[in-house]
Amino acid sequence: MERLKDLDSAIARAGGGFTSPPYERPGVVAAAVYQHGQRIRDIRIEEAGEWRGRENAIVWIGLHEPDEALLHQVQAQFNLHPLAIEDAAQPHQRPKLEIYGDAMFIVARTAHMKDDEIVFGETHLFVGRGYVVSVRHGDSSSYLAVRQRCEATPAALAHGENYILYSILDFIVDNYMPVIEVVQEEVEKLEDLVLREQLEKSDIERLYLLRRRLLRLRNAVVPLVDVCRRYEHTDLPGMDPTLQSLFRDVTDHVRRVQEDIDALREVLAFAFEASVMIGQTEQTAIARKLAAWAAILAVPTAIAGIYGMNFNDMPELKFQYGYFVVLGIIAFLCLFLFTFFRRRKWL
Repeated sequence: MERLKDLDSAIARAGGGFTSPPYERPGVVAAAVYQHGQRIRDIRIEEAGEWRGRENAIVWIGLHEPDEALLHQVQAQFNLHPLAIEDAAQPHQRPKLEIYGDAMFIVARTAHMKDDEIVFGETHLFVGRGYVVSVRHGDSSSYLAVRQRCEATPAALAHGENYILYSILDFIVDNYMPVIEVVQEEVEKLEDLVLREQLEKSDIERLYLLRRRLLRLRNAVVPLVDVCRRYEHTDLPGMDPTLQSLFRDVTDHVRRVQEDIDALREVLAFAFEASVMIGQTEQTAIARKLAAWAAILAVPTAIAGIYGMNFNDMPELKFQYGYFVVLGIIAFLCLFLFTFFRRRKWL
């Protein structure tokens, strides 16, 4: 009855034109409490522990680049594990899922496009009975759209904190797709360029940059596959069996992203190998041309060298048409070698 009174009083205040002003504090993006899927009010961090203890109440707090004092205050409200708080205070963590009693700590890497560049961020999630705390580090996308989508579906939000967790993970994975599409477009352009002409230095640098981006993206996505796979089981704290299908959908999406990344890396590897092979082929063709011309020019050089020797007795020099015979032999041999190399496509 108490929770129904709280809900009725909150709705009555909203109908009377009164809304709680958001609690503004550096590092706090949003802090609100929900009952039965309905947003009741914005709260202070100091009130979070009290609201969390109420029946069917969920506290959802969003933080961005919080300081240690704020993190320790949140820790005190929800009795969070010190090791999880230590990880949350230090970005550049590997994606993982850790269980501390009846609470979970999740690390996920985010990625999105900004000014034609892939921008990576990091999100730490504390999930337990009656609360969800998201901690964003870096230039990551805001979860305001996730909050609005959840608030637009109160029946789904009424499933509790695990539905909020699903919504955040689904949002992170969906944001990978535009990044993959942009990278795929660049890879296809490079692949077409490799097949048409020799890559320039700038193109090779661009190819290496794409491979580095894909490697960073893969390092962010692959561990998340294992994290999402663990949510398909009901042995996690507070897991609602009805949400298993939703987490399986997220797992399928992140696996698809991983497969796309692996395929693009293979294409880039092929493009690089093809570029090297084309370069080697062109160098071989040039070497063949030089060898063919060297062989052709060796004929007159050798004959001229022979007759340039200072011997007193060279009978053919006294022959009346000797000069023309030597020129004819040189021309015949050069023409023969030219035809020979031309047929073998050396020239």
